[in-house]
Amino acid sequence: MGGELRIHLGAAPGVGKTYAMLGEARRRRERGADVVVGIVETHGRARTAELLTGLEVLPRLDGELDVAAVLARRPEVVVVDELAHTSARGTRRQDVEEILAAGIDVLSTVNVQHLESLTDVVERITGVRQRDTVPDEFVRRADQIELVDITPEALRRRLAHGNVYPAERIDAALANYFQVGNLIALRELALLWVADEVDVALRRYRTERGVSETWETRERVVVALTGGPESETVLRRAARIAARAARADLLAVHVLRGDGLVGEPMGATTALRRLAEDVGATFHTVVGDRVSEALLEFARGVNATQLVLGSSRRSRPARLVDPGIGARVVQESGSIDVHLVTHAAAGRQTLRLPRARTPLPVDRRVLGWVLGVVGPGLATVLGAALDGIVGLSTDVVLFLLATIVAALVGGLGPALLAALLGGLLLNFFLTPPRFSLAIASPENVIAVVAMLVVAVLVALVVDRAARRGEQAARARTEAALLASFARTVLTGADPLPRLLEEVREAFGLRGVALLEQANGEWTRVAVAGPPECGRPEDADVDVPVEPGLHLVGTGRSLPAHDRGLLETVGGQALLALRGQRSAEEARRAERRAEVNETRGALLSAVGHDLRSPLTSIKAALAGLRLPLSAEDRAELVETVEESADRLAGVVDNLLDSSRLAAGAVEPLREPVGYGEVAARALLGLPGAERVAFEIPEDLPEVLADAGLLERVVANLVDNALRHGRGAPVVLRASAHSGRVELRVVDAGPGVPLRQRDRLFAPFQRLGDRRTTGIGLGLSVARGLTEVMGGTLTAEDTPGGGLTTVVSLPARAGLTAQATGAAPGAGPRDP
Repeated sequence: MGGELRIHLGAAPGVGKTYAMLGEARRRRERGADVVVGIVETHGRARTAELLTGLEVLPRLDGELDVAAVLARRPEVVVVDELAHTSARGTRRQDVEEILAAGIDVLSTVNVQHLESLTDVVERITGVRQRDTVPDEFVRRADQIELVDITPEALRRRLAHGNVYPAERIDAALANYFQVGNLIALRELALLWVADEVDVALRRYRTERGVSETWETRERVVVALTGGPESETVLRRAARIAARAARADLLAVHVLRGDGLVGEPMGATTALRRLAEDVGATFHTVVGDRVSEALLEFARGVNATQLVLGSSRRSRPARLVDPGIGARVVQESGSIDVHLVTHAAAGRQTLRLPRARTPLPVDRRVLGWVLGVVGPGLATVLGAALDGIVGLSTDVVLFLLATIVAALVGGLGPALLAALLGGLLLNFFLTPPRFSLAIASPENVIAVVAMLVVAVLVALVVDRAARRGEQAARARTEAALLASFARTVLTGADPLPRLLEEVREAFGLRGVALLEQANGEWTRVAVAGPPECGRPEDADVDVPVEPGLHLVGTGRSLPAHDRGLLETVGGQALLALRGQRSAEEARRAERRAEVNETRGALLSAVGHDLRSPLTSIKAALAGLRLPLSAEDRAELVETVEESADRLAGVVDNLLDSSRLAAGAVEPLREPVGYGEVAARALLGLPGAERVAFEIPEDLPEVLADAGLLERVVANLVDNALRHGRGAPVVLRASAHSGRVELRVVDAGPGVPLRQRDRLFAPFQRLGDRRTTGIGLGLSVARGLTEVMGGTLTAEDTPGGGLTTVVSLPARAGLTAQATGAAPGAGPRDP
């Protein structure tokens, strides 16, 4: 389990971050924790240095944090100052990550100007570009973030008294970076950054605990827009309300479908979005059958404290039938303050009947209306057929049964139709006086009224059951979706694209993207579907995940309850993104470690391979200065030549390896024979007399770059001679299936099967107990062979040893790519 990270965040140098961090370290030590100081920069501040008294301070390594010493000491808590510091050895953040991974808690500090997302803002304010930065994401992952705050005036006094910088730097600091305006702006950046993080944590807590009640921790004003003529008036009024509420968030929402706030053309959405942007509001669209419910659900979802909407456009007669959206919102708003803004269009809308809303599907409603007509008719026919056999009470039961069936199937509307129609038919055909609507007996009136009451009660029960069933089905679906999304995030190797694709399919969106803002520009972190949306303002669905990170969708607007689910998905997308970036950072750290290891191995190996021939050359040249016999001088000259050849081979391998890595080797393929290439490759090769040729004269030529193939054969033979234990090396060649193979056979110790993959890797010399050379010969040989369209493999030699096999296409496969270059052509740089 990793350690915990606590960061002390300040607005500027000198606010007391290091002092607060050391105070926390001393408190933990007094509580019995094992605390050590890894690195602390006191900058000559006496009061800060005093807090180090009594704390164990680990020695530094070349002036930097000694991570190895920290890991070897393994304290419970380590103090690491200036998290954003960067040196030639790397970033201090990487050191902290390594310490946390070992399960050690870390106390650290950072200034707001070192946060990566704010460097451009700080530069515009102060005119100073920060070279050392730390990703916001890393700071957000801290278990605790403590804001160390001080007023600009107090900080300037502290600076003037010499408590921050030495005397010679005070005047320049006060006149430049530490101006009052700069400090106020930096302080505001720090406060807002921390406030945003607290807000994210609060939203996450409310979502996890299912809290729907508004907590007035921060003013958020939601304004409902209809697209009608009053929208501009209502929006500007809401903007003034938000401005008076000290930087309150302003969210404009447009509800699609339903009554009251709908009925405007869809083209009005673009105008509403532009209008909202003009006053600094974020624009959102939701879908809801009941506008008041959709508005309040959205407002509670964003933890709004105030809701602004225009007064009803309904006339007084219309409000007698339906009081309107504003009245229902006021009744159901709870702790949210509601502002009704008057406008010129208020009270001018004519009477309109409210729409009946039922959760029953369309096919059931249609069938219910059919039964509402057919059922009473069948009851009438059946009652007339049984006339004289059964009494009026039985007829009433038949009509009541028809009413109940219509209510069970179609709900309230068909039930009322069946009750009214049944009462009329019962009275006209079966109740004395027959064939007349007159009612002679009070019992008949009671029967008709009873049928109406039963119809209403049964329909209400059916409607409520349907609502509960709909809610239960939605809850099951949401639970299944959330489980599926969580499974994708937890089990997928690259979960973010898969999560967005599942969201796109589940919500029926055309495209889904995760947008991140950096340096004022929006970039797509991940996309599912067409990449249509590049800004949250252009999306049909916009769900803020955290400051600077939005989950957006295109294709349609979503109901308010779906937006709530999408906000939860946004949290999962954030976890997936953080996990992905952590994995990428781990891979980069691993690659950096591999590069450092390879660089070290290369330096060590090159030092050996270059030092040996250089030492021999130097010794031979020193000997040539002495009076020697002609025979001795010839031997020393030969030593110089052999060492120079070895040195040239090492340099050639290094150059070829770098060219292969850069993709800068361009072969000129032509027909060449293995025999002539092998003969040239052995010229000047030490131990070439031990090489035997078994290459048939009638062997087909191969398509290869003669110069590159010569280097390949020379490297393979040299490797076989050095590791063949003095035994002869045999060159054999054969042709089959349109390819010609050259085998370099040695009788040495061979290579175990499990180590074959490492045989052609650079900087490998199998069997060495330590690095004694760069080991590039076989790596370069394979690279050059593959560039020419061939393969280089290894297999066992029968009876013991290793056989390397070069396979190249035969001349019969000559294509238009052959160039006819002169033999001996080597690597060409494009």
